[in-house]
Amino acid sequence: MDMRKLVGRNFARLRQAKDLTQEQVAERSGLSQQYLSGLERGRRNPTIITLYELARALDVSHVALVLPPDEK
Repeated sequence: MDMRKLVGRNFARLRQAKDLTQEQVAERSGLSQQYLSGLERGRRNPTIITLYELARALDVSHVALVLPPDEK
């Protein structure tokens, strides 16, 4: 699986499980809602710093954003 799509799917799943909107995560992370939208669609290639900021905003481990579906 493409890593960008994997991160996007994991991010969307975790965000929705926490009942957060993209706008709320944007406020918490300092990233734009447009960036988060592109990330969820697998069109962004996040840096390790971005993964760290997203994980903090979602209150999860950064590893949760990169784990394949069968390892959750």
